[in-house]
Amino acid sequence: MTTALYDVPGPRTRQRHRLYGVGSTVVILALIGWIIYLLLVSGQFTAAKWNPFTYKGIQELLLRGLGNTLKAFGLAAVLSLALGGVLATGRLSEHRVVRWVCTLLVEFFRAMPVLVMIFFIYVALKAEPLVALVAGLTLYNGSVLAEVFRTGVNSVDRGQREAAYALGMGKTQVMTHVLVPQAVRAMLPAIISQLVVALKDTSLGFLITYEEFLHAGKLIASNLDYDLPFIPVVMIISPIYIGMCMLLSWLANWVSKRQRRNPKVKAVEVAAPEPGTLLPGGHKPPA
Repeated sequence: MTTALYDVPGPRTRQRHRLYGVGSTVVILALIGWIIYLLLVSGQFTAAKWNPFTYKGIQELLLRGLGNTLKAFGLAAVLSLALGGVLATGRLSEHRVVRWVCTLLVEFFRAMPVLVMIFFIYVALKAEPLVALVAGLTLYNGSVLAEVFRTGVNSVDRGQREAAYALGMGKTQVMTHVLVPQAVRAMLPAIISQLVVALKDTSLGFLITYEEFLHAGKLIASNLDYDLPFIPVVMIISPIYIGMCMLLSWLANWVSKRQRRNPKVKAVEVAAPEPGTLLPGGHKPPA
């Protein structure tokens, strides 16, 4: 039994794959054990390094930093999606000037480092830390999402567009009712990946004194007389960042499954034409 892409592995190949899996698992567990051993030897699990996290003030500082991170990410995500949609629409425009201007903006902001844009807005334009962080993230991620949207729309089969125009639909109707709904499935993984990038890049806010999650961890690690608990801070902050990124991925999968279950996107059976079918105008076809 074979497939179009590869041959189904036989008994010996499956056994070899199981051995590879067991070997890889052993190596990963050994690496994790070695890292835990190094942390134990260096005293990273001593009570003195973990007691500060039981203090109410430090817990409030971390929660406030997490809230600021989510606020910056929420604003940047919404604005990036909006900016990406506008720039993608411009790049798909039939007007050459509009298309060239949007292309120039996309290429410029996509090539510019995020940190440079954040510092420029913060220092040169005298913006507030939150405004500078959100603006820098929006300009970069919006330009990247513009290319994602444009590529997704162009990936839809050309016949869909031509059939919609043949039915008398306008360009806006074709885009909103035919192309975009079909392109969303292809674009969704790339959109979520870019939003994960935006979430992680909110940590750049600590460089301009924005009190986000990483900034709160840095304050805890550098201002306590407990042998500078850098590693415990990282071990607390990192799983939360990872959890938020995994939550975004779960949300994308949930949206994708819900869209597949939507009856509006299911195939509809069309009855075969019969000899007595009327032509446009109400006339029967000639015998």
